[in-house]
Amino acid sequence: MRIGEAAAAAGTTTKALRFYEERGLLPSIGRTAAGYRDYTPETVARLKFISRSKNAGLSLSQTGKILRVRDAGVAPCTHVRSELEQQLADLDRQIAELSALRNTVAEQHRIVAAADPAACDPERICSYL
Repeated sequence: MRIGEAAAAAGTTTKALRFYEERGLLPSIGRTAAGYRDYTPETVARLKFISRSKNAGLSLSQTGKILRVRDAGVAPCTHVRSELEQQLADLDRQIAELSALRNTVAEQHRIVAAADPAACDPERICSYL
């Protein structure tokens, strides 16, 4: 199938498909006699995997490592589990940081909302920050 058909079947764009090729996430693609790239159902399945990996928050580098394990003939499930464990730990850390930031901003907002703007010190940029 041609690039547009492969991209549509995988739910992506031709631009993304070319990008994945350039990054080495897709194996070398055969060409038709007319010189068009000839994508296989396996390529579409790989594109769908890349999309699922991206949706799980994994980077293209992480996805590439998973694909290289698979291309070496090894089931990458253990590697995927490790990557997802790390992704969860990173997300938990980010959530904690964002929660702390939200609490700080909420407290600052509470102070500002209760204050009289006329009492602001004109010598300072802002008395509240």
